[in-house]
Amino acid sequence: MVKPGGICPAAGPWKAACSIADIHRMPYFSRLILFLFCLVVLVESRKPKKRRWTGQLETSKPSHLYKKNPDMTKIRHGKPQPLLRVDDHDFTMRPAFGGPAIPVGVDVQVESLDSISEVDMDFTMTLYLRHYWKDERLAFPSASNKSMTFDGRLVKKIWVPDVFFVHSKRSFIHDTTTDNIMLRVFPDGQVLYSMRITVTAMCNMDFSHFPLDSQTCSLELESYAYTDEDLMLYWKNGDESLKTDEKISLSQFLIQKFHTTSRLAFYSSTGWYNRLYINFTLRRHIFFFLLQTYFPATLMVMLSWVSFWIDRRAVPARVSLGITTVLTMSTIITGVNASMPRVSYIKAVDIYLWVSFVFVFLSVLEYAAVNYLTTVQERKERKLQEKFPCMCGMLHSRTMMLDGSYSESEANSLAGYPRSHILPEEERQDKIVVHLALSNESSSSRKKGLLKGQEACGILAPQPGIKPAPLAMEGEVLTTGPPGKSLPF
Repeated sequence: MVKPGGICPAAGPWKAACSIADIHRMPYFSRLILFLFCLVVLVESRKPKKRRWTGQLETSKPSHLYKKNPDMTKIRHGKPQPLLRVDDHDFTMRPAFGGPAIPVGVDVQVESLDSISEVDMDFTMTLYLRHYWKDERLAFPSASNKSMTFDGRLVKKIWVPDVFFVHSKRSFIHDTTTDNIMLRVFPDGQVLYSMRITVTAMCNMDFSHFPLDSQTCSLELESYAYTDEDLMLYWKNGDESLKTDEKISLSQFLIQKFHTTSRLAFYSSTGWYNRLYINFTLRRHIFFFLLQTYFPATLMVMLSWVSFWIDRRAVPARVSLGITTVLTMSTIITGVNASMPRVSYIKAVDIYLWVSFVFVFLSVLEYAAVNYLTTVQERKERKLQEKFPCMCGMLHSRTMMLDGSYSESEANSLAGYPRSHILPEEERQDKIVVHLALSNESSSSRKKGLLKGQEACGILAPQPGIKPAPLAMEGEVLTTGPPGKSLPF
């Protein structure tokens, strides 16, 4: 029994009973606060607790109501033992250092032949370059005998062949989205090293038969540091080591064939090196140059011949046509040479274009010569007319034409003819041509000059359908009037 107003014992069941009795005696608000406090304490006790010093979470034991296998990937393991013992070896030295030369097989797959430049005499190619060698330092145990593949980050930690492109102008390894490098290691130490490269290399071209030419270019591979005593480069599968994409094509060239060769290259200061060659032959398409060069040049030559059918007196037409064809040929020659290197020898297209240019130029010279000769001839005729004019020529040669329209004073003013020999008035209407024979003092050359002067004046010019009248001999009188009417001397 608990005494009223007494004190609850310190221990035993009487303490719990006393606490319950005290709670019932507490006011309602106090009991509500106590209930909320107990609820908060219960919630906090359900949360996982951290260890004081380690900072790790205390995992509770799984309940028998929730039986599920734990996720092993979320369980932290210790540091794995590396299969490739990269840190245990010095990979700055080649495999089997101090021994025989290490063989390195090479194969290439040509992805694209991007461009051929005649001006720079080079070509651009994108390819997959693969190396094969054996490095026992990279061997690892494997129950399934499967290889391991790595990206370019491991390449910086191991030994790889130092192959470079001879006569290369520009080259780079593709790095989108990461470096296009692959490294595959087999359990026995065999290594496959592959990379995707675009290289621009020099190509010696011969344009003697351009545009009917064929070009052979080569891409050369060689080790930069290791001679043939340390590293032996070879094609892994012979001619089958070079593979090309079937879709490779060029706009101006037809790819005839790809093939591989190998030989030794000697440098006087370092020694002998193994060198591999990727050879390909290109044949140029001719139809493009037929349309752009040969047909226009031929048409310009034919156009220059049109001036031969134009009247030589049409100076503006013939001069403008000749100058236009000459300038057009010059433009064609300049355009062809702009797309070609400045070689010191003559190309086939140069011979054709310059021969065409000479034909066009000669047509202009032909008109210049014709115009000059015509001018000279006209100048001579003018001088001849000045020397033997039409009216004065009859006086000088004593040949006169009397017409009825002449007055008596004009007819009687002729020297050497007496007034008694003048025709009467009624016969003056008839047209009379009197040709006196030349005096004995005139030479044959003067006769020819007289005839030329008369032809220049139009007196003795023969008319169509009319037979020219014969010249009168000495002492004869030639009349054209009615019969029986003559002029006696």
